[in-house]
Amino acid sequence: MPEKPDAPDGRPTVFISYSHKDEGWKNKLETALKAVGIHLEIWSDRQIGAGDAWKAEIFAAIDRAVLAVLLISNDFLASRFIKEEEVPRLLKRLDEGTLRILPLFVRPSPFEEVEWLAAIQGRPTDAKPLSTLRKAQSEKHLSAFAKEVRSHLTAPTASPLSRGGEGGRWERGPGGEVPPRLDLGRLPVAGPLLIGRDDELARLDATWQDSTIHVLTLVAFGGTGKSALVSHWLDRMAAAGWRGARRVLDWSFYSQGTEDRGTSADRFLDYALAWFGDPDPKEKTSRDKGLRLAELVRQEKTLLVLDGVEPLQHPATHPLAGRLKDPGLAALLKSLAGANPGLCVVTTRERIADLDSCSTTAPQVNLEALSPEAGAELLKELGVTGRDSELRDASREFGNHALTLSLLGTYLKDIHEGDVRRRREVHILEEDADETGHARRVIASYAEALEQPEVEVLRLLGLFDRPAFPAAIKALRAEPAISGLTETVGPKQEARFRKAVARLRRARLLLEEGGDELDAHPLVRVYFQEDLQIHRPEAWKAGNLRLYEHLQKEAPDLPDTLEEMEPLFTAVIHGCRAGRQQEVYREVFQRRIQRGNSPYSLDTLGAFGSNLSVLSGFFDRPWDQPSTSLTSGTQAFVLNAAAICLHALGRLADAVPPMEEALRRAVDLENWRNGAAGASNLSQLTLTLGEVARAVSFGQQSVDLADRSDDAFLRMATRTELADALHQSGRLEESAEAFRKAEALQAERQPRYPRLYSLQGYLYCNLLLSRGEPGAFEEVQGRAEAAIKIAERNLWLLDIALDHLSLGRAHLGLGDFAKAAEHLDQAVEGLRRAGQENYLPLGLLARAALRRLQKDWPAAEADLSEALEIAERGPMRLHECDAHLEWARVCRDQGDWEGLERHVTRAREIVEATGYERRRGEVEELEAHGR
Repeated sequence: MPEKPDAPDGRPTVFISYSHKDEGWKNKLETALKAVGIHLEIWSDRQIGAGDAWKAEIFAAIDRAVLAVLLISNDFLASRFIKEEEVPRLLKRLDEGTLRILPLFVRPSPFEEVEWLAAIQGRPTDAKPLSTLRKAQSEKHLSAFAKEVRSHLTAPTASPLSRGGEGGRWERGPGGEVPPRLDLGRLPVAGPLLIGRDDELARLDATWQDSTIHVLTLVAFGGTGKSALVSHWLDRMAAAGWRGARRVLDWSFYSQGTEDRGTSADRFLDYALAWFGDPDPKEKTSRDKGLRLAELVRQEKTLLVLDGVEPLQHPATHPLAGRLKDPGLAALLKSLAGANPGLCVVTTRERIADLDSCSTTAPQVNLEALSPEAGAELLKELGVTGRDSELRDASREFGNHALTLSLLGTYLKDIHEGDVRRRREVHILEEDADETGHARRVIASYAEALEQPEVEVLRLLGLFDRPAFPAAIKALRAEPAISGLTETVGPKQEARFRKAVARLRRARLLLEEGGDELDAHPLVRVYFQEDLQIHRPEAWKAGNLRLYEHLQKEAPDLPDTLEEMEPLFTAVIHGCRAGRQQEVYREVFQRRIQRGNSPYSLDTLGAFGSNLSVLSGFFDRPWDQPSTSLTSGTQAFVLNAAAICLHALGRLADAVPPMEEALRRAVDLENWRNGAAGASNLSQLTLTLGEVARAVSFGQQSVDLADRSDDAFLRMATRTELADALHQSGRLEESAEAFRKAEALQAERQPRYPRLYSLQGYLYCNLLLSRGEPGAFEEVQGRAEAAIKIAERNLWLLDIALDHLSLGRAHLGLGDFAKAAEHLDQAVEGLRRAGQENYLPLGLLARAALRRLQKDWPAAEADLSEALEIAERGPMRLHECDAHLEWARVCRDQGDWEGLERHVTRAREIVEATGYERRRGEVEELEAHGR
């Protein structure tokens, strides 16, 4: 393989191929590339000197380039030299795997009719040429493109090949093919046996080759063998050279956690974004991260495996059963279900309700238990002896459950010389049998037969909800010994400890070797966790205290990144389990995670999911019963902190109980100020959820409490929340009167700013626009123009976005579509940056209305789809109603009467259920069109 050198000074070469008529776009691209701060040799044919052998210079530049950018236009495609000389040489290097090509659409062209070009993903991804966009949009795309180029050049593993050797040669696979980029090893380590899963393996193979399936979810209860199946399939894929996959990444979320004490997707999203080359993986909200990650995954044929996502789903008892609690993960999977050249494989114990509408591109397959014949074969392989009929009976009696049969087989072999008839000596437990009951029976029987060192090792793992790393195990085994936990496996009993670990691995109570860490199936860990909590509470507390003290030392005093923060997150959980809630709150959560009142983990890292998982340790029952070990002040804080995180994650209904409890406590303590703020927040939240009558009630309560507090700002602000609730309930005159009183109080409070501004000003503008009285559009324009100046001076991101929204709607009403589009685009982007997902549908719905009037149906439907997805997940029922009404108008304007009827029927259902009377007239008007 010939060497592919960089530029003479060592900088990587970017070759730009373009028509001279596009030189202006080439100059803009060069500026954008230089602006991202990477020192590159950017080569184009303008660098050929007088008298140089110009063709040789171009070919030499192509040969040493690591990346080529093609500026696509009609003139580019018509250029004879580009077609006959440059492109063949570039494609040859692309086929060799020594060059990455990134097309950039700068002017309109029939690129889709050019076979080689249509096969390469270009930018922008919607193929809209930069020349057709407004200046701000084209500059945004150029900046994003430059960052993408930088990501390819600054991360060697992100390139199509891996650099190696002192000569800088490009390394290739043994057969000459380009090896894929791999990041594997997080799945639980599966044993060598996989019996009775040939059909499932064949299905995975077929799905990988099926371009119409983008996400495949394997659903089964714990221990059925989901992770083992996927792990064995990955081994087969590796043996086959990965079958065309260019990138392969796995991640495991599996945890023993209870309903709200599961893990978070924060770490996964940050890690995956960085791995796939995102220039700033910690930018924006969780949902935006999920969408950006999906876009990066789609750039090449990628195999993404997400194992054990059930801790991130609402449980079966929740009104949103099966829905993903994390908006980032939900956005990733739904986006990939829409388009994905590769495959995302998911394993979970519960169907993912978010994917129910994507059954064709994202099927969810129930992984059945083994057949009795396969169960019998598994028992045989494990050394169990007996007649075939008895082995099949044994499989049936233990639910044909893969984990249970694996444990049963090793138990019978280890304890009863493999005699299948001795299975009847396995414990019958008192609790009702469920899908895990058979496994618990075998674990309990095995535990009685084990020696103390082996039981103590398993109890150690009961302290963890993830693999236990050597340093943590060492800390637990340190002197002094913990009674009932490390008496026989302390530091002076190393040989005994290792012998116990080896036997437990042979017994399949520990997972196979996966490095120095120890791990067990979650069902095994849960069994011994409960054993410690119920029968050895002192050992449970002492073990968790030891881990708490160890993990505090693992992290920097004030961590800067989410990865560095992880030991502190885990330390909080263990410290709370040890009964040290107040100390943990003060010393770790407040000082080191939040850094005082900042709070750093939210404002800087955006780790709302991780923060919520940590806060769960401070609750006796999430999310309305704080630990009685906390002071009253700390209890009030964790209630509000949990509500903030739940709200930010879009779990609006879950945020209501902690807010109500905080309000009750404030009223009991006659803390009128906190009570008024709490009632006002509840009014806003219940209104978003579609509980209009409750919103009015909370709004009235907030006004009463604010008047008792004598806080001038709260007296004004609470009246605007009440006015908004009255507005949505259709009581327009009462709403207008409340707004007028609020504005009078504002003029008293700040004579320099006599009109309402900020969120309060936006809500008043919303009423004025909806009433549509003469001069309303001009009045809103004036109000919003004044308000946005205040917001921009103070850098209030949400308020700036809302003021752009008011201006966009005002210009739309005045018929100035160009200005409306400008402001509405800024509103949508601003709402994304502000990270307030409950407001984002407002901008999307207003922009959808504009696009409908412009007859840009695909763009309107794209905004409506996003707004509806956010609203349904919330649930934000008023936004959901508005989305259906606007979609009904889109259908009406296109003559789609069936679609109109479907959407308006759903809107009426929401109006009837919520009391959203403001929209009743619109429902009736649209119904009349459909008749």
